[in-house]
Parts: sequence; C-alpha cells; structure tokens
Amino acid sequence: MDGGSAPVGLIQRSGERSFAEEVKKLQLGAGEEFHGEAILAVTKALLQAGVAYVGGYPGAPMSHLIDVLADASEEILEPLGIQFEQSASEAGAAALLSASIHYPLRGAVTWKSVVGTNVASDAIANLASTGVTGGALMIIGEDYGEGSSIMQERTHSFAMKSSLPLIDPRYEMTKLVAMTEQAFEMSEVSNLPVFLTLRIRACHMTGSFIAKDNKTPQYNLNNPVPEPRYDVSKIVLPPASYEHEADKFAKRLPAVRRFIREHGINEVFAGDGGRYGIITQGGTHGMVARALRQLGAADGFGNSDVPMLVLNVIHPLVPEEIQEFMADKDSVLVIEEGSPNLIESQIAQIAHANRIDCLVHGKDLLPMAGEYVTDVVRGGLAAYLADAAPGQMRAAAAANVKSIDNARDQARACLADAMPEPLPPRPPSFCTGCPERPVFAALKLLVRERGPMHVSMDIGCNLFGALAPFHVGNTVLGYGLSLASGGAVGPVLGQPTIAVMGDGGYWHNGLTTGAINAQWNRYDTVLIILDNGYASATGQHRVPSSGVTPKGVQSGISIESSLRGLGVTWIERVDSYDLPETIAALRKALDARGQGLRVILSNNECMLAQQRRKRSQKAEALKAGATVAEEKFGVDAEVCTGDHSCMRLSGCPSLSLRPSPDPLKETPIAHVEDTCVACGHCGEVTHAARLCPSFYRAEGMVNPGPLRAFASCINRGLLAMLGAS
Repeated sequence: MDGGSAPVGLIQRSGERSFAEEVKKLQLGAGEEFHGEAILAVTKALLQAGVAYVGGYPGAPMSHLIDVLADASEEILEPLGIQFEQSASEAGAAALLSASIHYPLRGAVTWKSVVGTNVASDAIANLASTGVTGGALMIIGEDYGEGSSIMQERTHSFAMKSSLPLIDPRYEMTKLVAMTEQAFEMSEVSNLPVFLTLRIRACHMTGSFIAKDNKTPQYNLNNPVPEPRYDVSKIVLPPASYEHEADKFAKRLPAVRRFIREHGINEVFAGDGGRYGIITQGGTHGMVARALRQLGAADGFGNSDVPMLVLNVIHPLVPEEIQEFMADKDSVLVIEEGSPNLIESQIAQIAHANRIDCLVHGKDLLPMAGEYVTDVVRGGLAAYLADAAPGQMRAAAAANVKSIDNARDQARACLADAMPEPLPPRPPSFCTGCPERPVFAALKLLVRERGPMHVSMDIGCNLFGALAPFHVGNTVLGYGLSLASGGAVGPVLGQPTIAVMGDGGYWHNGLTTGAINAQWNRYDTVLIILDNGYASATGQHRVPSSGVTPKGVQSGISIESSLRGLGVTWIERVDSYDLPETIAALRKALDARGQGLRVILSNNECMLAQQRRKRSQKAEALKAGATVAEEKFGVDAEVCTGDHSCMRLSGCPSLSLRPSPDPLKETPIAHVEDTCVACGHCGEVTHAARLCPSFYRAEGMVNPGPLRAFASCINRGLLAMLGAS
C-alpha cells in the first residue's frame, strides 16, 4: 500500500542557513582578536590544537559546532586535511575516536548531554579501557537545570564510572580556549579520552581572546599515516582488559593529576586569606562570583574577598590541592551543582583521611538538586558567611540579603497589583504551519471516534503532541524508542497501539531498536513516521533521508526502502495537511489487525526550513520584478460562532481571539494573525470535525501582470458598487 506523494527528502533545497561570518572567525591568525560566542571559540581552539578529525551528533547547545564546521569544510578543513562528519548517532561519533587508539591523531566529537553519552556508552567504555595514543576529546553540552529539555542528570557519574578526566572549565573566554587545547595534552599524557562539559548558558556567552594560527595535524587527509598498526594489548579482551583496569589507577589517572598540578589547571584565589573558603566547580564560578558581589564580598570583575579553589577538572580530584587549600581553614563551602554530591563526598573523605580539622559544608546549606543560578547560590553563601566570615563581611552580607529580599518583596507586590491573576501556562508547541500538527489533530479526532488507545511518543518535535491542545501520548522512553516501548503494552491492554516517531529518531535508533525489533518479534502495531526532512528540533539538521549530506553531497537513502528491506509491506504515504486523508489512513491501519507492523509515512517538509527557503526565493523574485503571490487564511467575523473548536483541535499559534463586532455575540471570535503561513490546517480541521465554515483563503499579489491588475480594478469597482447599494 503505497501513496503517490514524493518523499520529502528528495525536495531540492536552497536558501538554507549560512555560517559564512562564523567561518571567517575560524580563519583568524596569530595575534588577531576573536570576538564571538563561546561555542565558536571552542571550535576555533580545536583548529589551533591541530585536530585531525571531528564528528558529532546535533543537539543543543552543541549543534553550532557541527553547523559551522560543515560550512567550513571547503575553506578550512580540506586545506588542513581535517576529516569532518555529522554522525548518524552519538555512538557513531564516539566510535570515530578509535582513530586515536593506535595513531597520533587528535580527534574531537560532540553531542548533547548525558542522554547522548548514554547512547555512546559502549564505545566510550571500550575506549576508556584500551586507551588512546592521540588526544581524544568529547565535548558535551551539559543540559541541566531550569532551561533543560531533558531529565536532570549529569555526565559526572559516567566519568567516574569509566575513570575518565572531566573538565568543567571556568567560563572566561581565554580560559575556555586554553582548557580546550590543554585537554588534548591531558589526554595524550594519560592515554585517556577526556570529557569537556559546557552548559547551555556558557555556549552562548560572548567574549574575546587573542587567536593563534590554525595548526595542520601531523597526519591528515593530505598526509596519511604511513601504515596500519596492530597491538593485541589494545583489544579489550581478557587478560588485556584486566591490565587496562589496573593501568587506569596505577598510571593513567595519576598522570592526569600530575598534569593538573604542573599546568595549574585548577585555580586558587587567595582572597583575604581568612580561615574560611569556597571550593566550586569551574562551571559554577560565574554564579558564585555574582552572588558574592551581591553580598558585598566581590567586585564586578569577579575578584573576591573570600578564598576560593576553582576546580576546572572535577574528576579526578587532586588530593594534594584539596589538602593545601583546607590546611589553614576552619571550614569550607563546597558548591557543587546537581546530585548526588560526588565532589563534596570526596572532599570530606580527603579531610577525614588526612585528619584535617576543617568542617565541610555543601548540600546542608544548598539544595540537593536543581540548577545553581545566582539566587540559589546567594542563599547558601549568605548562610555560610553568616557563620564563617569575619564580622565586617558578615554584617555586609546580612545587610545586602535584607536589601535584596526587600526589593524582591516590593517587586512581587507591584506585580500582584498589576496582574492579580496568574499568567496562563505557555507550554512548548508546534510552530505555525508545522506539518506534524495535523497528525495529532487526526489522532485526537480518532480517539474521540474510537475511544482511548496507547500512543508511544518519541524525542523530538512530535513530543509536543502530548501537550495541549492534543493531549495525545502516553509514554516517552528515548530517541527512536517509541516503537520498541510499546511492545508489551498492546498485548497487556488489549487495545490498538500506535507509535509516533520523527525521521531523525528513525535513523538515530528507530530503525534498529524499533523497526527491526518489531518486525522480528511480529508486533501487531501502527508506526507513524513524521518525515519532515530534518532533525528539526535541533535546528533543521540533515538526516540520512534528507537527500543530501551536511556537506551538500547527494545521497539516495530513504525511509521506505529501508523498511521494505526489512520485509515491511504495509506502508502508506499521506499528506498530513489533508486531514480527511490522514484520518482515513489511520483508520485503515488500525483496522488491519493481525497484519504485523503497519507504517504510515507523513511527508511534508519542516515549515521553518520551507519558509526560510521561500523567503529567499521571494526576495530574489521581487528584486527581479516578478509577480509574487502570497496566501493567508482568515476568519469571517460574521460567520464565526465563537465556538473555538478550531483552536482546541489545531492549537496553531496564528489563531487568536478578538472581540466580536456583533453585539449579539458575547464570546470573542477566532482571528488569524499575520504570522499565518497558509498551510490550510485550521480550515481542514474545522471541516473534518464538521464545524463552522468560517475560514477563507485570501491571496495577495505583488507586481501583478497587466491582466491581473485589470481584473483587480474591475473587482474593486464591482465591490464598491455593491457596497454603495
């Protein structure tokens, strides 16, 4: 069963995003000043360090690194002989680092947070065991806290589990660049791959540093390694694996600690030299410095009166540094973001083992979990300084806390007067014109028609379908896992089961873990694949079925051919904007019980990418004086009844309310904002639900031809005559 619409991946695209300005900054030479975002500075540091290959999987906040290097391939990477790829998954990216096992090749890979690290865990664990010769760096976007889109976990425990160095640098641009370059050296002296974590706020921080020349790696695409190497001791099998584990603690981690000491990686700020102090992660130093300033214990440049040890490497800790810092202290406050309190526990153990008479505070004064923003850190610091600081600092801190609290109370009172009612919640939602929105409208209508059913959701834009106004989606387990996660649900519930997955999720994990597993185990289920041509949630990154690689090379991979290669025969394509067609296909799939895996492919391009391309094309057409048509939807105020079912079924951001012009209609009527992209879904959904026909489509014309202009004049004249009569 195969519909006739063309796969979205075969659409020819133009006018996509350009990172030409960022590429120019990567070309800066020695002595020139770089100014820009921190994630771009880290990318520049990779080139200055002589990296030989780079790979990664897109995800906030690391996507920018991949985007810029993809655009820099011809101008920078190819002349330097650097290999680059956007990997199909984090596991594929981590596996690239095998090039550094035998050969003096520096390699860097990147992905999003602990979820990506979990996907790459098999490769990382093997790499940590066998060790590396060339420097191997994993740059992790630590997505943690109130701005996070995932579960609240950190990379720290993974680094400890695999005995890997974990850099959490202080967020000052020169320090970030230096730490990125030193990470390769640390990896090479210890033969261990290294983690470098960057929080999302840090990646978008802007600043300056003095650049160096980009460095051509010793061996590269233009100067290959002379011959392959073989060393059975590098294969992770007994007895070599036992030796690897012992080697981590006898040689590798001690080498990391020596490197940290010799190069002054961790930083001590003496402050006033008092018998109290703070030990903090490098990544939380900025919040600590700001909180101290608000308490009157630091200036605007982060210079603090409080003695401070900043741990730019949080694993392994260097016991000698901890001992030296605590030796003349009565107490210290350990500021460690997240839980469990791994750093605090180790510091307390060091103090106990060395009989250091220094009280260790931490989670007793600060929250166990959550992001350590300035307000949170300030509260814990104020409590600590009230007990440990000298009298003058203690009094100043108390006065400043009282002043801040009073100002906050006044602001809250003013806000309560201005807005006595709380603001309505604003959950994340699909973009205007998103081709995935109609699928969830169809599912919502189908649930009304047939009753409850279990819908397994997936990571990506499609997950918004679980929120208002659709409320479709019972579970989500991981990227590409929606189909596999429904395996035990259908038989137990005795209900139809549906799995929803994006094309990014399909290629990441859904093909192997989902489709193959379902076909092998004969799942009797329906899979909806939202094929919009990109991994859209990360910012329109290409996927294997996009039709081209990140470098723009044509590729012929398709979702349908991969499914048919597995033996899946029930496949139907739908135009998601055609709501009746989508509902009919879903009914047909649900009614085909006993026919194994049934797949519905929804093929419509991501609207953000489509509009970006169309804006470019429209601008060129207008510049050339060509006729350009623009469509919009609207609502007839006289016809709209104020039922608002269009919003409850569509949820389009372009649909809003305005007062009715008819005094007999008390409720506000629907209104289409100027942000409408004329996808037609709002009109489709009202008709599919048999609601009011108040929607109309209007067409505007720029640079009309003579015939069109003449017809328009006649129409306007006739309308004027009708209005006058």
